[in-house]
Amino acid sequence: QVQLVESGGGLVQPGGSLRLSCAASGSIFSILRMGWYRQAPGNQRELVADIISSGSTNYADSVKGRFTISRDNAKNTVYLQMNSLKPEDTAVYYCNAGIYYARYNYGDYWGQGTQVTVSS
Repeated sequence: QVQLVESGGGLVQPGGSLRLSCAASGSIFSILRMGWYRQAPGNQRELVADIISSGSTNYADSVKGRFTISRDNAKNTVYLQMNSLKPEDTAVYYCNAGIYYARYNYGDYWGQGTQVTVSS
């Protein structure tokens, strides 16, 4: 089995910064991609950013220039550095990963979610 454990959420004032972390553990052969999604009350879950094994990244337009996703392959960990936070960034942030748990066996995994609240 594979587990994703997130950390780093919390309450921050507008304009502030937070850094989210997500560590994958368990039966991991290789990790194809890791990313972050978010879901605000009443809204659908949306992609924030993701990064694939080559290091290529993808961002939602709403966070470009403010958020940075990075990955430590040795630690099977993905980070989301969030700067210039806005109240509309308030949501539960979920880590997502596409992982090969054996050479030819692939699964899509989710973390439990971490709350990010941007408010004065």
